[in-house]
Amino acid sequence: MILVTVPKPDVSIEKQENPQLSHIYGFTDFHLITREEAGIFMFYGENDELLFVGKARKLRPRIKKHFEDSVSPMKNHREEVRRIDVCLVADPTHREIYETFLINNGRAKYNVDKVFYK
Repeated sequence: MILVTVPKPDVSIEKQENPQLSHIYGFTDFHLITREEAGIFMFYGENDELLFVGKARKLRPRIKKHFEDSVSPMKNHREEVRRIDVCLVADPTHREIYETFLINNGRAKYNVDKVFYK
């Protein structure tokens, strides 16, 4: 058996109710997410329900793309996202393992690829 220990989030941003600053779907703290580093990200909904897991070589642009792109699996569910957790993971193999593990262990609601539990 292989033991996978997912790292603790390096950054966690919360959706704000009635944000006063410029925002994307209620998130004003995208600046806290690194623009140049690689890692994995998790979108959470109400009651910490795991909605979506992804990985990226450049985190901030990839995460923001999910809120802007018309082909994102999250396009019809953006309003459900309440928290975004980000873990910095430089190694591409480790990112792949963590992403697949989190999708299946957490039963991510809107991931369609790499799903083994259905």
